[in-house]
Amino acid sequence: QVQLVESGGGLVQAGDSLRLSCAASGRTFSTDAMGWFRQAPGKQREFVAAISWSGDSTYYADSVKGRFTISRDNAKITVYLQMSNLKPEDTAVYYCSSGRTYRGGAYQTRPSIYDAWGRGTQVTVSS
Repeated sequence: QVQLVESGGGLVQAGDSLRLSCAASGRTFSTDAMGWFRQAPGKQREFVAAISWSGDSTYYADSVKGRFTISRDNAKITVYLQMSNLKPEDTAVYYCSSGRTYRGGAYQTRPSIYDAWGRGTQVTVSS
């Protein structure tokens, strides 16, 4: 089982940037697909971004495409979410997730394909 710990959240102003990190331990991280999800108060958890085990394939939610970038460093056993031009509607708890399968596209948006989750890190964007 993979253990995931997110960090890097905080309070920022609209237009600012923030980088989230997710440190992994446990089973072989380098072969896992990784994803970021977020959940705002009163809303369901939603997909943000995913990356293949090699890092050469990524997929983004339309709401963050062009503003967020997911990346990974398998040597450091860490996945990142670089967030730019943040908006108040990006305010949420952000969760890192790990799964054994990467098929790309809409398949990666399903929470059920990820079998390990972090506890989340709060991102608050003020207007």
